[in-house]
This record gives sequence, structure tokens and C-alpha cells, in this order.
Amino acid sequence: MGVPEPLAGRMSMAEQHEYLRARFSRRTMIRGGAVTLGAVAGGVFVPGATARAATPGRRPGGTDTVDGALVAPFGRHLAYGGDPRTEMTVSWQVPVAVKKPFIRVGAHPWDLSHRIDAEPRPLHTPAGVGASGDHTQYYLHARLTRLKPGRTYYYGVGHAGFDPAEPHLAGTLGTFTTAPARSEPFTFTAFGDQGVSYHGLANDALILAQNPAFHLHAGDIAYGDPAGQGKTSDTGFDSRVWDQFLHQTESVAKQIPWMVSYGNHDMEAWYSPNGYGGEQARWQLPDNGPDADNLPGVYTFVHGNTAVISLDANDISFEIPANLGISGGTQTRWLERQLKKYRAEKDIDFVVVFFHHCAYCTSTAHASEGGVRDEWVPLFEKYTVDLVINGHNHVYERTDVVKGGEVTRELPIGGTAYPETDGVVYVTAGAAGKSLYAFSAEQSYEGHEKDVESVSSFVCVDGGRQSEDVAWSRVRYLDYSFLRVDVTPASRGRLATLKVRGIAETGETVDHFTVARRAR
Repeated sequence: MGVPEPLAGRMSMAEQHEYLRARFSRRTMIRGGAVTLGAVAGGVFVPGATARAATPGRRPGGTDTVDGALVAPFGRHLAYGGDPRTEMTVSWQVPVAVKKPFIRVGAHPWDLSHRIDAEPRPLHTPAGVGASGDHTQYYLHARLTRLKPGRTYYYGVGHAGFDPAEPHLAGTLGTFTTAPARSEPFTFTAFGDQGVSYHGLANDALILAQNPAFHLHAGDIAYGDPAGQGKTSDTGFDSRVWDQFLHQTESVAKQIPWMVSYGNHDMEAWYSPNGYGGEQARWQLPDNGPDADNLPGVYTFVHGNTAVISLDANDISFEIPANLGISGGTQTRWLERQLKKYRAEKDIDFVVVFFHHCAYCTSTAHASEGGVRDEWVPLFEKYTVDLVINGHNHVYERTDVVKGGEVTRELPIGGTAYPETDGVVYVTAGAAGKSLYAFSAEQSYEGHEKDVESVSSFVCVDGGRQSEDVAWSRVRYLDYSFLRVDVTPASRGRLATLKVRGIAETGETVDHFTVARRAR
């Protein structure tokens, strides 16, 4: 994106951001007809930390708008608010500026009288920043609150000249369902590293067929920055890839909350010092983390008997250190508070944590991240986290039950883990759509088990890679896949369970196991 490679290698995300901003001076920006993140109602709107990066200028694309009747919204995607029982955010995109964007919501498709104004977040990328050209993207968000638990709602998004309540636009309506007021069985799905491809589209179709309550995307979302080093010298950066991604994902994300964490390919240096300014324009996630401005991908929510925590492993990554130490330890302290709180709540059986970099993986590309093992694994073990989901490595791999770096219980396909006494199970589900990686050992998956005593791998530590031979790699599958988790609360003396399945792009099951807990 513009910083010479030798210099970029020594700079943090914030330093590269300042360098790039200095290079693209205000004069250059005005000559190109641009501001950083767009103007709304005469002033610059920049979410969170991106405000520090704002450059005065005229409204991107000018003040004129086309006839709204000629502009159709696309890229709809949902996200829970802090309380999934009563809060939902609907986000979408339009190809050009529109007037008075809004959402209509109701309990029936013929009753959409409740109208709420949407919040515009234009995002401008000037010519010369990567391969994007001079390009403005128009993102819109509507936060819905005071919804009723366990209720299905109909909604339509529009703007002046395009009203989804009109009969001829009924086909543009979508639905969503809030989380229930009480614990009941539900399903969720997860993967990481999707991008734009046939395989990503195929996985979306399979996920839709699972009818999940929500979906977890463990980082590396669209790959607008294909290099993934968090450097402004990443010349292949193209913000327009996001348009393709959101269009590809809409069939699922318009009706299923698409909850993301941020990976190394999601750091885009132009927009803000932390690299997340672009993500803050495109996504509206729960803002209940330790620092919503600086760490927008760190948050938590509870669905029924299951607490879910999203973390930002860029903060502790030795392998890709562009944002290493960005939270100053705040994220880890917040994580421990959340884990302690959830373990004290009698209505919560399971704690699921998802983030990008792998705690335990033997892929020959990235393998394991030592920062995660140093900072978070001890907390996962202390508070008996039930399931950890990662991406980063474009494979499916699953561990035995692990504690203190050692196998405490072998977990064969079809087996059951008991976190309260045994340890934690880690799943890498990074084969959502991008090109696949490789293993150093033979594949071993359902119907093709090939147990080995140890696998040669490495862990990324401060200063480089450290070789290791590991015994915890139980399942290894090298093709496109995703994770399905069926959650059942405890009842009539039965254990509460997470039934976890790895599902291939073909629809075949390549792994399954159960995590079980006693009723509280």
C-alpha cells in the first residue's frame, strides 16, 4: 500500500498508518476528491479509533446522489448486540450514495410499519493505496433494541426512492430470530479464512442448510489484503474485494447473525492506526469488550446456556507482530474477568472461545502461536473452557483433550471430553474457502483413521520458530470444511452436551465428538 518493504518490516500498524497518511497529503487527497472515511451530514464520520486518522476534505463522490429507485441494497449481514435476546444489528451496502437510508421491521411481512433511520459509514480508498483505485464504499447500519426473545422478525432495508414495504419489493425482505429467553437446544456453525471463491460459496450453502442460530467466523474474512502482514507495503490490497465477499455471504448472513473475529488479513493499514478502521465501517459488533475503539473484534455474548467470547489474537501474535501488544495486556485481563464471571453463573453451562491464530495446530504453514499459549491457554485451563475454535491454518485439525501442553485424555472420533476434570479441546477450522495448506503427517479423519504417536511441527515464538514433536494431533483433514455444534442443555439428570462435527464441503462428516458437563 505504499511503505517500502525494508521500512515496513520494522514498523507497527500505527507507525505504518502515520507514514501512509503523511505520504497521501491533504493536497493529494483533495486533488483526488476524497476524505478518509466519508462525510455524513456535513461532518466527517469516523467510528472509534479511526477518528484520529480523519483528513478534512469534501464529501467523497460529491454531494449528488442518483435516483434512489435505481439503487438496490446488497450485502446484508446480521450481528447480535450485547444481549442476543433483545438486540440485533442489520448492516448492508449500497453501490452509490443514497438519501435517508432506513430499515423497516415487523412481526409479519405485511406489517413493516416500524421504521428506523440507518447510520451511514462511507469508506473511501484513494487511488494509489493498493490496487483499489479511487473507490468509495457506502455501508449502512441499523441497531435494533427492545426486541422480544425467541421471536422471528421480518425486515427490509431501503432509502429514499426504494421502500421495501412496496409490494413489488417484497422479494427483498429478510428475517432474523432473536435468542430465546430460556435455555433450549440450538445449533451454531463456525469456520475461518473464507475469502471469495467457489468453495466459500459452497460452504455458505451448506451452513444455511444446518439452520444455525448464529455463525462464528474466526478471522481472515474477505482477504481485501491478500498479503496478511499488516503492512502498508502490501500492494495487492483491494478494498473492492469486500463488495464481492458481502454479496457472496448475503444468502446466509442476511438471516443468521455472522459474528466475526479479526485475523491478520483483516488489518488494513490505510484506514486507522490499529488497522481496523475499514472493519469498523463494515461491521457493527457488540461493544462490550475492554476497548471497543482499539479492539473492535473483542466482545462477548450469551445464547441460551452458552457464553461465546471473541478475541483478537493479533494483539499477542509473535508470528505477525504488526499489532503485537496493542492492548497493553487489557484484553487478557478482560478475558479472565469474563471467564470468571461466566463460570460463576448457574445458567451458563458452556464457554466457547473463538479467535484467529491457533493455540495448537500442526499445519506446515503457521502451525501454533506461542503468544496464545503464553497468554490465554493458562486461562482456558484455569476456567475449564469447553471449546476453542481457531482459523489461520487452512486445514481442519482437532486435538485430544489438552492441559499443560500434554494430552490428558485421548479423544478418538466419537469420543467424549469432560473439561471440568480433563482439559480443553482445540479445533482449527480454517478451510472455509481460501487455498489449502498441508500437514507434515498423514491425514486422519472419520473412516480414514491413521493414528500416529507424534507429529513434527513448530510453534511461533518471540524471535522465530521453535520445533516441537507433539502427541495431541488427533484429527487432520485437508479439504474444505466447517464446524457444526449442537448444544443441548442438561435435563432429567442428563449431562449438558456440545456435539461437535467437522463437515466437509461434500456434506460428509469427517470428525465428531462430544463435550459434556454436569447440570449446575
